[in-house]
Amino acid sequence: MLLALPMGVFAQNLKFGHINAQEIITVMPEFTKAQNDIQTLEKQLTAELQRTQEEFNKKYQEFQQAIAKDSLPPNIAERRQKELQDMMQRQEQFQQDAQQQMAKAQNDAMAPIYQKLDNAIKAVGAAEGVIYIFDLARTSIPYVNESQSINLTSKVKANLGIK
Repeated sequence: MLLALPMGVFAQNLKFGHINAQEIITVMPEFTKAQNDIQTLEKQLTAELQRTQEEFNKKYQEFQQAIAKDSLPPNIAERRQKELQDMMQRQEQFQQDAQQQMAKAQNDAMAPIYQKLDNAIKAVGAAEGVIYIFDLARTSIPYVNESQSINLTSKVKANLGIK
């Protein structure tokens, strides 16, 4: 019984905080710039992919028409078929490379934003004297008692210079 008293007193001094990181990130100027840069890259890659697809389709149709007319000698038909296969492989490789490039661009653009957010969260947590700050956007926490946990979203925004 005596041991329970100090633990109860200790538990009452614990402070917890929570934030919604997604709400913070989406209003950071760096996020808007990163999203614009990523969209620009995506448009460029999509345009190139579309261009090469149209080029392939045109050559494929020409090949099909020549085959239908039976106007190609076998060695030329075989060479053009090989060219089409090579084009298709290059197209598939470009698509894979583009996906990897997009993922890398996304990671490279967002890493400093997440780092800046994490630094602000740590600074606010230290200033507020909380032991934990839960991110309601990253973790599924089914219940938060607002009287027991402090919503620090606005303070983190203020630390980042966001209104």
